[in-house]
Amino acid sequence: MKTRIADAVRAAGGWLPFDRYMAMALYEPGLGYYSRGAPVFGLMPQSGSDFVTAPEMSPLFGATLARPVEEALDAAGADTVIEFGAGSGALAAQLLGALGDRVRRYAIVELSAALRERQRATLAPWADRVEWLDAWPDAMNAVVVGNEVLDAMPVTLLRFDGEAWHERGVAWAGDGFVWADRPTALKPPHDGAFVPDTVVEIHPQAEAFVHGLAERLACGAAFFIDYGFPEAEYYHPQRTGGTLMCHRGHVADADPLADVGLKDITAHVNFSAVALAAQDAGLDVLGYTSQARFLYNAGFAGLLHEASLPTRAMAARLVNEHEMGELFKVLMLGRGLQFGAAGPMGFAVGDRSHRL
Repeated sequence: MKTRIADAVRAAGGWLPFDRYMAMALYEPGLGYYSRGAPVFGLMPQSGSDFVTAPEMSPLFGATLARPVEEALDAAGADTVIEFGAGSGALAAQLLGALGDRVRRYAIVELSAALRERQRATLAPWADRVEWLDAWPDAMNAVVVGNEVLDAMPVTLLRFDGEAWHERGVAWAGDGFVWADRPTALKPPHDGAFVPDTVVEIHPQAEAFVHGLAERLACGAAFFIDYGFPEAEYYHPQRTGGTLMCHRGHVADADPLADVGLKDITAHVNFSAVALAAQDAGLDVLGYTSQARFLYNAGFAGLLHEASLPTRAMAARLVNEHEMGELFKVLMLGRGLQFGAAGPMGFAVGDRSHRL
């Protein structure tokens, strides 16, 4: 992987934009982090995994999410769920198990061939309803689910030198990668004051993804669950180092230039930018709130009450404020849907759309 990217740097004249570097590090066929076949998802490092996501943490995540998904399916008159970036397949299994015959078709868009094979094994009991797509459907009457998919989309890095913005890229020096900045007309979508040497991310690929969704979603909804902030928090003047982070062996670090291809590279989501991109493309923003509030609105407490003590202990991490409950947010987009006066169930209490 290191050699492949070094060749790309030389072919580009000695400087590679970070979004291109990140895309290769994560998705280069056969070599990238998500393409090499390693078991990246899991509860403990002993499994060889690097991080845990909510579906691996507790089956109550998918069982609870199934309720808002079913509500959206009913509102759209649809029987299809489309999941982007299905990971280990755990969430798909939980949704299929909870929704039963309400879902006639479960389609997965997955870039990694290795993860597709893992998903096939996990989802074998529902083989008659599950399929994998190589491209977007032309028109979708469906409910779309993306759990920790936006954070894995390559980001553009910008650095402020006190007077002007520069795009941060990657160069080759000696026997390793180094940061290299170039002047740019790009800047963050926030007019606040920035401290010299501040590094931030912007998300053109995630915004383009949402535009692509809007072009094809004829009637339905999309749920995006991820860690991130609204714009004012994302570009807070004290957040001088941005949000870029790496994960390996359940340990986080902030150096994406080291151990390339062997660890995850991720950035928090600017939910304001995603919501604005959706609105600009003609979608409705139906709700935005914390993961904890979303799950409680959808009946999580009742499922927790019925669960065993070990299951409760793990599931509590989904809603604890110091764990996933507050850092993770849920954004719901849609087109052509009508709900009651309280709106979609996941946002009936504690909707934060006004903060986007």
